[in-house]
Amino acid sequence: MSFEDGWAAIHMQMPGRVPHTEYSVERHWELVRRVTGLQVGPHSPADQQAQASLALMKAWNFDFRWSTLIGEEVFGSQRTDMGHAEYEAEGVDRRDTIYCPFKTPEEVLALNFYETYGPIDQALWKARFEESYRTQARETPDLVTMTGVYVTGISGLIALFGWNMLLLAAGTDLQAFGELENRYAAWIGQFFEALGEADVPVVMVHDDIVWSSGPFMAPGWYRKYLFPNYRKLFAPLLDSGKKIMFTSDGNYTQFVDDLAACGIHGFVMEPTTDMAYIAQRYGRTHVFIGNADTRILLNGKQADIRAEVERCMAIGKAYPGFFMAVGNHIPANTPVDAVLYYEQVYEELSRR
Repeated sequence: MSFEDGWAAIHMQMPGRVPHTEYSVERHWELVRRVTGLQVGPHSPADQQAQASLALMKAWNFDFRWSTLIGEEVFGSQRTDMGHAEYEAEGVDRRDTIYCPFKTPEEVLALNFYETYGPIDQALWKARFEESYRTQARETPDLVTMTGVYVTGISGLIALFGWNMLLLAAGTDLQAFGELENRYAAWIGQFFEALGEADVPVVMVHDDIVWSSGPFMAPGWYRKYLFPNYRKLFAPLLDSGKKIMFTSDGNYTQFVDDLAACGIHGFVMEPTTDMAYIAQRYGRTHVFIGNADTRILLNGKQADIRAEVERCMAIGKAYPGFFMAVGNHIPANTPVDAVLYYEQVYEELSRR
């Protein structure tokens, strides 16, 4: 069964098949219709879309459901809106509104998070984390489910300030920007304390700490400010025995060892991160999830798709915590036949 395979992999016990998960494919409505027979699309009611998405996950025997609870909405209206490019079918997610409440880098660097966003009711958030997890488990009992935090460190600052103001502030005074990160970590730490107390066995910690080319600030800055804060944030999760899965977009190969030292149990990555390095160094001790390249599915040539699945399997199949996934999502413009062939090859190669 799917849950048993996913749970075994999370706990570094080799299942008989390579488990897998995917991102966004459950909202590829043309594919969903082909796989499930349910007539659903980008303008269908949300409840119908949700049921169809769950039906696809079940039909494809997913083992792992990526999920977080805490996102940019916790900042209320005092945050930047960077708009949103077209991603979903028929562009239903496109948003052209752009607004930043912070007008100067100095205003950013002086922000007091407790004064602006206030303390939280940790008991209330503990209950919310538990309900988030229970909801996921009810909806997809055959998958390993989780809850967690999306705006951990860097992603929180991106959501608050937007990339332009964030980079201006960092470029204005990098030490002051580090102190800003320290203050933010102290504030977001309230949610990690609540999550540590929650009855949740697996948590997702998301933070987009790099670009596709790698770090966007000097590596020394991360090691002076970000990773020490990670160790503080993760402490209540580790103390309560939770499994921590970590996700970042981009190429975080340079920081794999730093992340492992912070206590995480699993790496979720895009194709730009070196999965072979993670497998060779941490494959016997850590989960790793990825990292097929969606651009190969977009091109749609079967020989290339097969070669990409074979590449990932050659890296990961020998290790107990490996999950197969397209690391950078399967968006709605991916040819349906290419996705179906990808799934076919995965199934063919998944048995150990």
